Amino acid sequence: MKDWWQATFPKGRQSLTITDAKGYPVQIAYGEKGKGKPLILLHGMGSWSYNWRHSIAPLSKHYRVICFDAKGFGFSEKPSFRREHNGHQVIEFQRIIQALCDEPAVIVAESLGGLVALALAQENPELIGRLVVVNVPVFAEQLPHWAMWLLAQTPLEVMQTVDSLRLAYLFAPLFREIMAIERRGVLFDPSILTQEDVYWITYPFIELPGTIAKVAEELQIAALEIENWQANKPNMLTKIQNKLSAIECPTLVLWGEQDSWFPASHGEKLHRHIPNSKLQILSNCCHDASTGAFEVLNAAILKFLRETNF
Repeated sequence: MKDWWQATFPKGRQSLTITDAKGYPVQIAYGEKGKGKPLILLHGMGSWSYNWRHSIAPLSKHYRVICFDAKGFGFSEKPSFRREHNGHQVIEFQRIIQALCDEPAVIVAESLGGLVALALAQENPELIGRLVVVNVPVFAEQLPHWAMWLLAQTPLEVMQTVDSLRLAYLFAPLFREIMAIERRGVLFDPSILTQEDVYWITYPFIELPGTIAKVAEELQIAALEIENWQANKPNMLTKIQNKLSAIECPTLVLWGEQDSWFPASHGEKLHRHIPNSKLQILSNCCHDASTGAFEVLNAAILKFLRETNF
């Protein structure tokens, strides 16, 4: 099967070294296509750049589209010798933008990526010219899926052992089938997910050791955040929620009408809290909007950027 990076980006998969939140060098995989103002696509939990496969070419006709894998995800480095702390994604996202862009960028971010983007817009507003967030867990009261809860409750050492033994690789057909069932569950029309899609969605988990453990670690961080929020202990979720009104850049909130993970009412609430924002509810769309409603998603993004003169 042809390499997705090579087939998608003129220079294929490129590599960027940044300093992570703990001061260590880390390799970030990315690709870019198009010319003009920078537009960065940020994926969600357990995903990688492939999730934006339907948006890269259409958006690159108008912008310099940059698609990267966050640390620990996809083809980016997966450091296993240190534990992460909450908020590391925001610091690392900031450093990626600073390394790749010499002007404010359009940020288009989905799910957990949207939460990271909201935090960045609060802490480093000078980096963002326009913001588009899709189906964001900003008001989440629990992890939305049983498998996420299970991974969050499993000792990280167990998940590291699963990775080191390459169990996902050894049971690849079963693993792909399970992942396919789960990914179809967040699509309004499950039939659009092809076998090639399943191959690439699962590729990092099967072929790149460390992926499962890093995803589990991020889920444990997310679970602790929600737990602290419920117990009124210091947490990043509350911090982001309390500072939403401080986001100044024009913002588009997109939300799947049938999102069973985070209901559309959360999108309406987010829109009310960001003064300079617009809201569009995507019909026939569940949680995975970048796959399940990409045509409407791309059109909404371009319309918003045109209307806000970016």
